Amino acid sequence: MAAPAPKQEELQPHAVKDQLPAISYCLTSPPPWPEAILLGFQHYLVMLGTTVIIPTALVPQMGGGNEEKARVIQTLLFVAGINTLIQSFLGTRLPAVIGGSYTFVAPTISIILAGRYNGIADPHEKFVRIMRGTQGALIVASTLQIIMGFSGLWRIVVRLLSPLSAAPLVALVGFGLYELGFPSVAKCVEIGLPQIILLVALSQYIPKLVPLLGTAFERFAIIMSVALVWLYAFFLTVGGAYKNAAPKTQFHCRTDRSGLVGGAPWISVPYPFQWGAPTFDAGEAFAMMAASFVALVESTGAFIAVSRYASATPCPPSVMSRGIGWQGVGILLGGLFGTANGSSVSVFILILAFDVGLRYFVPFWNSENAGLLGLTRVGSRRVVQISAGFMIFFSILGKFGAVFASIPGPIIAAIYCLLFAYVGMAGVGFLQFCNLNSFRTKFIVGFSVFMGLSVPQYFNEYTSVAGYGPVHTHARWFNDMINVVFSSKAFVGGAVAYLLDNTLQRHDSTARKDRGHHFWDRFRSFRTDPRSEEFYSLPFNLNKFFPSF
Repeated sequence: MAAPAPKQEELQPHAVKDQLPAISYCLTSPPPWPEAILLGFQHYLVMLGTTVIIPTALVPQMGGGNEEKARVIQTLLFVAGINTLIQSFLGTRLPAVIGGSYTFVAPTISIILAGRYNGIADPHEKFVRIMRGTQGALIVASTLQIIMGFSGLWRIVVRLLSPLSAAPLVALVGFGLYELGFPSVAKCVEIGLPQIILLVALSQYIPKLVPLLGTAFERFAIIMSVALVWLYAFFLTVGGAYKNAAPKTQFHCRTDRSGLVGGAPWISVPYPFQWGAPTFDAGEAFAMMAASFVALVESTGAFIAVSRYASATPCPPSVMSRGIGWQGVGILLGGLFGTANGSSVSVFILILAFDVGLRYFVPFWNSENAGLLGLTRVGSRRVVQISAGFMIFFSILGKFGAVFASIPGPIIAAIYCLLFAYVGMAGVGFLQFCNLNSFRTKFIVGFSVFMGLSVPQYFNEYTSVAGYGPVHTHARWFNDMINVVFSSKAFVGGAVAYLLDNTLQRHDSTARKDRGHHFWDRFRSFRTDPRSEEFYSLPFNLNKFFPSF
């Protein structure tokens, strides 16, 4: 017997949504306080992974030991907490965690390798001198984002962004991190793989099998899975499973190899210029400014993803520019306090290897907290503000914060496998506004994504073989400027899509509709959509003194 003919409404495509549906708590609707506190702690746990990677990679090369590493982590957490609060109150007002930005690690390595530090015999003195050099470069680099943001220049750039050019940028912010996923899990597969399986089961399957407890498993899957696998890794460690293992295996698998708990003080409050007065070098400052520009572009993509998972309307260009300005202030704070790197919401991670004298970097940018909004379906601003409170609290109580910071890396990498997938899909989701039957759309999306993956791959392969990037002149600062820019997948893919979308048949009315430009028209000004006031207006009636356009 033939199947019945489908109803007419069943043949219609899914409706386009300005705001993402099925979000439990949107940007302005906070969960109950107990739930909000747990969700905030979960955001804190997720951002710890990247916070620990920076000092673990850099501090030993700067001449520091476990005490200096623990102190830098404390400073990073403290500044991240302040920057997150500033961004949520005065910046974009989105639930974005502003953590350490690894975009700035490549220029920091250049400072580490500078010849003027080679003659310093005392390791601690060398560490302090290099730290002061990075502080000076960061202070200068912060001016780029401060000027671009608060002057409104970045608002002009963002107004030309369409759903078509935003899709590759946001997608590569997430999918471009594939190298940070399973390759890092495989460094200790006996704890990394169980973490992936348990996290998928708790967040996706159990909520459907046990509806009464589904919400709890869905929202707190990371806390539950990390606690279980971390305990399992602890038992493997004390049981002697890695007693005769190779040093690298012990470093990745054991729960007592970080050296953070022993090196961290019980109570310590970071303060500006704690390492001494910053020193300045023009070449190093220019290299940091190039990294700051890359972080600016990637942060724009991450802000767009966060606004989507917070079930808010697209962020108006004036609000985006305001957020970039305050992010520049965050980089300035990083320079004043001495974090050895800047800040961004979409951070670019450099996994460093120092084997047999070879120095090379593999780039990643990190937007895991944006993915956590999608996993939990909670986009509340209050949750991230509570998370910022945890950052500041545990940065002051060093020993307690160091305990959580000692979670083995493969467990964190397993979490990234899910969270970065959510970020990438936020970008793919913007293609719903575009005409996918248009060959112009196919060309721009396909070419930009391919080049965003291919060009950085060339730079990374060249660097891993030669020990330096394709641009290798006598001016190290110039090399860093070019190599950092073209090693970022999100930057390259986003720049190609933006250029093509705004030059290819730009004035054609059909092309304008195909690129989804008309869907975002009412969000290009703060006042043309009433929802912008609800989501993005400043608190305490500050809009009267600092109006958005």
